[in-house]
Amino acid sequence: MSEPLGRRTFVAGAAAAAFLGAGSGNAEAADLVGGNLPGFYPALKNELNFPLAWGTSPVRDFKAWRRAARTVVEEHLIVPRQNSTRYTPEFTSGPQGDGYSRELVTLSLTRHERVRGALLTPHGPGPFPAVLLLHDHGARFDIGKEKLIRPWYDDTRLSSAQAWADKYFSGRFVGDELARRGYVVLCLDALGWGDRGPLTYDQQQALASNFYNLGSSLAGLMAREDARAAGFLAGLDRVDARRVAALGFSMGAYRAWQTAALTDTVAATAAVCWMTGLKEMMVPGNNTLRGQSSYYMLHPGLPRFLDFPDVASIAAPRPMLFFSGALDTLFPADGVRVAHDKLTAVWRSRHAEERLRLKTWPDLGHVFVDRMQDEVYAWLDSVL
Repeated sequence: MSEPLGRRTFVAGAAAAAFLGAGSGNAEAADLVGGNLPGFYPALKNELNFPLAWGTSPVRDFKAWRRAARTVVEEHLIVPRQNSTRYTPEFTSGPQGDGYSRELVTLSLTRHERVRGALLTPHGPGPFPAVLLLHDHGARFDIGKEKLIRPWYDDTRLSSAQAWADKYFSGRFVGDELARRGYVVLCLDALGWGDRGPLTYDQQQALASNFYNLGSSLAGLMAREDARAAGFLAGLDRVDARRVAALGFSMGAYRAWQTAALTDTVAATAAVCWMTGLKEMMVPGNNTLRGQSSYYMLHPGLPRFLDFPDVASIAAPRPMLFFSGALDTLFPADGVRVAHDKLTAVWRSRHAEERLRLKTWPDLGHVFVDRMQDEVYAWLDSVL
């Protein structure tokens, strides 16, 4: 006669509990830490040794390593390349700015959806250097591209955008500043923001899981779209295709160095307030443990091969700038140090350390204020 189901379940459960508790001497090892980390998370972190990182990978030829590492990243995006999709842009002129023209442009970044962006072009003959601007997250979804380019087309969004600029950017619109300095500027909404939203904070995780159930990825879509946007910008007649940069703050910084890793179209990258070692970020209390916004930067399985700075290093030895704030609670100082050390080692190995700019601002937190902007603009002028 077979054993009752309840008995088997009890025995199996007891055995599992004994096994999980054996390593630490108490059953608490199987508990959740803070409600969102397994008690054995330190063991999982210890297993992350990023075997495909440059210097650890058995591939010793750097160009071959870049190809191999990029392939691994692309495999984990889940979303396939969209290179066969035509952009088919439509342009709508806006009022003139101070030394530059304004346009709205609608284009196909993927075969599934048309996306509207803001495009600024300096007055003059060109071709000009260009900047792909990538907006932040900030749990503020009614505005996306408007966080960085003054929205001449919507007074309601202008009010929200100005408040955002006042909070993080010393009241400036970064895109307008760049256009006045002679750069063509493009900024588009990521899915969930502005014209493609607004999402709510609590909907992010469900949106991401639905992408996975549909055989796709929210983070992978954003990565592919950003790389496609860089290609569109570089292909404009008004742009010098050899002088295209990616620039972003917060999640936009993540998007900037990720785009540089995925496409050689980006000649230089400036990333403000998003670089860390993954293991140093995975600690109780860190914002990323909440889920939600993390899904825009989550490629399942990729950490088994590469850390964040390892992915950014695929862009080496092209010029890259990373700024952080010492008072930024989102990125622990030890994580920033680990990332900066890894980046330095890669650029140094390419005899190109002068092309890597790393700076931590001791008195600043999670912001991109005017003095930081001014240094970024001067740096862009020097490398493009």
